[in-house]
Amino acid sequence: MGGDSDWSEAKRVDKGTLIEFRLQGERRLAVADRPEGKKNWIVIDERGQSHSLKPQRVEYEVGGGYTPSEIAPFRAEVENYLDPDSLEVAWELLVEEASPVSSADLAQLLFDEQNPIVCYAAHLLLSDDKIYFKKKADLYEPRSAAQVAEIKHQQTVEEQRFREREEFLQRVQDALAGKEVIWQDSDRPRLEALEKCTLQPENSHRLAQEILAALNLPQNPDAAFQLLVDLKRWSIHENLFLRRSSYPVQFPQKVLDVSQQRLESISCDPDPNRLDLTRFKVYTIDDESTEEIDDGLSVEPLEDGRLRLWVHIADPSRLVSLGDELDLEARRRSTSLYLPTGMIPMFPKELATGPMSLIQGQVCAALSFGVVLDEMGKVEDYTIHASWIKPTYRLTYDDVDEMLELGVQAEPEIAQLAEAAALRSSWRKSQGSIDIRMPESSIKVKNEEEIAITLLDDSRSRQLVAEMMILAGEVAGRYAQQHGIPMPFRGQPQPELPPEEELLSLPAGPVRFCAMRRCMPRSEMGITPARHAGLGLDLYTQVTSPIRRYTDLLAHFQIKAHLRGESLPLTGGELQEIMFSVTAASQEATLVERQTNRYWGLEYLRRNPQEIWQVLVLRWLREDENLGLILLEDLGLELPHRFNRAVRLGDRLEVQVSTADPRQDLIRFRELANSQAEAAAM
Repeated sequence: MGGDSDWSEAKRVDKGTLIEFRLQGERRLAVADRPEGKKNWIVIDERGQSHSLKPQRVEYEVGGGYTPSEIAPFRAEVENYLDPDSLEVAWELLVEEASPVSSADLAQLLFDEQNPIVCYAAHLLLSDDKIYFKKKADLYEPRSAAQVAEIKHQQTVEEQRFREREEFLQRVQDALAGKEVIWQDSDRPRLEALEKCTLQPENSHRLAQEILAALNLPQNPDAAFQLLVDLKRWSIHENLFLRRSSYPVQFPQKVLDVSQQRLESISCDPDPNRLDLTRFKVYTIDDESTEEIDDGLSVEPLEDGRLRLWVHIADPSRLVSLGDELDLEARRRSTSLYLPTGMIPMFPKELATGPMSLIQGQVCAALSFGVVLDEMGKVEDYTIHASWIKPTYRLTYDDVDEMLELGVQAEPEIAQLAEAAALRSSWRKSQGSIDIRMPESSIKVKNEEEIAITLLDDSRSRQLVAEMMILAGEVAGRYAQQHGIPMPFRGQPQPELPPEEELLSLPAGPVRFCAMRRCMPRSEMGITPARHAGLGLDLYTQVTSPIRRYTDLLAHFQIKAHLRGESLPLTGGELQEIMFSVTAASQEATLVERQTNRYWGLEYLRRNPQEIWQVLVLRWLREDENLGLILLEDLGLELPHRFNRAVRLGDRLEVQVSTADPRQDLIRFRELANSQAEAAAM
């Protein structure tokens, strides 16, 4: 009879005893040959290899009278009895008694005998079993029915996971081979793991690393990114900045449902007594690509010869109620996101560019600010109304610049608006406004193939619109202060600008403006009025973009409720709390816009390595290391550069791109001497 043995004393083992031991985890059978030392024995396995064993390494003693050549036939006979299903039968017979059994007991129960072959077979069944029995000393105890059920459930789950993993890896291989693949719901956690590995490289990503290892790929974020690109899940220019942010790209279905309801049936207008201003010409002035039209301008001649300027702002609060699905989603987004690849709106696009916008030729709801200026440009009188308007012309900035240049007589209002804007700018300057005009550019990307960078002119039309928007913000702030209305006021502390002689020593234009810009403190937002040093205003609030800036919408809610004589929808404390979360989200969105613009700016330069760029030395980053900031004048891009010779602020150089890697945010230029520039141009 075979059985477990402790081999505590080597002298108890006879030559020819068949034993089981493990070598590097593999089960081996061997025959005792001779003792070694006081306790060890030399054993010979079926391959003829010798092993010196300590007693504790022996896991099972079959019995005596064997030679190494008999091991293989013995193992073959044992195989005939290794039916795992028989173990379940034995468990069912033993579970109620819950009494432990030995290998010999199980052999007797299953095979009705206890010879070495069936006893060893029973030992193998019990020792390999993970379901029905658990080892307790030298015996095996049947698990309870509940334990067995739980283990079987866990095995089923694990088998399902393994099957899903293998099927996923096969789909990956098919996709990489160019075959059409339908991804399954079970693939989502694995695909998301690869995405997280790319987006959060600082964290550990075990599942992603397992997938990459199974595909024989490097286990790092770059490999995960490239795999997602190869699988056509991501583009080679995937916006990782946007994906890392909390800004939602898609609208939840419940928000889309509410949006559709608003499109089909506009609910009761909270402002039934709107002032009818449809008799006035209304000009909307925007970039040609602008889709959310949220402001328009009019001029009203008064009987005394003066003019009333009207700034009409789109009124989305007619379609949105504070606290409803649309409002909460807009609050979460905080702003529309303007990226080179396209706009992601704060409200569902059908609403934002449809009934919320001021559309040419249609009667539109607005919040209108009527303002009379004195001869210096100061606000002399103002009025605010929920209104109806009918936009007459949708103009671009280029259209307005052309009209001003040609002096179009049929539209005198355009010239009147431009004169009023110039007057306002002059008045604000007298109040201490700080005018910083750095070059700005617009980057547009079409299908990730065409990149266009346009330098925005600091034109009269843009100054006109900017001044009218600032004017509306001042008037809204005055109204709120006069009536004690908590509002999202925006202020800016007074900067400590460089001494005038220091500024005058710098070249006029971007270099001087850059030095001033560095000294400008961040603007701040609060619920009480504060001076805005940059604008030269004692109070200011933004109200002109309620379709695409949530704090502007909050201002509309507050003003319109007061105009109706109703209680304010938000107390100061409630407004402050909302502004805190919205400001954080807005700052994140601004960062995404800045990072995305920089990426595509670098990609544009990467694609144009032969181009010669005229650059202006703007300021030093680390002068002792010859590291400065340069302005690419044709593109309006500000980028770092380490100079290889002595330069001064304001110097102009010619450079070419030597290295550009947008994904790594890397750009290097090489400076060209005049002769090199001429040769490169040729």
